[in-house]
Amino acid sequence: MARAQAILEESFRPKQIYEQVAERIRADIRNGRLIADERLPSERELSTRFRVGRPAVREAIGALQNQGLVITRRNAGTYVSSDAVQCLSMATMAGATGADADVSPASTLDLRHILEPSIARRAAQRAKPDALAEHYLAQMESITDIADPEQCTRWNDSDRLFHRQLAVMTGDPLLVKVADVVASTMDQPLWKRLKDDGIYEAKRVQLYASEHRLIYEAIVCGDADAAAMYAEQHIKRVGRDVVPR
Repeated sequence: MARAQAILEESFRPKQIYEQVAERIRADIRNGRLIADERLPSERELSTRFRVGRPAVREAIGALQNQGLVITRRNAGTYVSSDAVQCLSMATMAGATGADADVSPASTLDLRHILEPSIARRAAQRAKPDALAEHYLAQMESITDIADPEQCTRWNDSDRLFHRQLAVMTGDPLLVKVADVVASTMDQPLWKRLKDDGIYEAKRVQLYASEHRLIYEAIVCGDADAAAMYAEQHIKRVGRDVVPR
């Protein structure tokens, strides 16, 4: 019954653009047009071929990486994994439907660009410090080796929960509910994959932590304009690093 329900839901859910791109690449692997260890065309070439933006291609590649179908080597390109066909066969036998596809990170960023400067502005109107936000800041500022899995997990969790806590600082329960939805998308495998690929060096992490500190201090000082500006600049930087246009 649950399987039938999942298939029914999938048939009515419109495919996100990155899902459509990922499915076409999967079909090429399945049909032998792309073979094991073969290098995929560049993001630019795939964007032209599929007539989509590069963010959708980047998201599709990230989704395929998470499924074990491709491997990306820094400065060398993306390759079909040696066991891609086997992974596809196992997914078919498991009855994978794609009903639980991750939200497009580009869509998440578009919403954050609208939402988070307003949250920072609203929180600054209260101008109150927050112990939990300060805890997350301290965790982010303690990261010294983003390549270490434990520190990477701590970074991802504290970053995601810090932004959610800014909504708590507004005192508006509805904004907190919306922020919970955004935070849940930032906990999905595709978001984490693209974020880890885009923010992979200590200096970049330190820059992000400094930007978070600027947002928080502006809120506590009651400077609504500065808080909103810092939040907007930060989201723009995340966009450039995670899903560049």
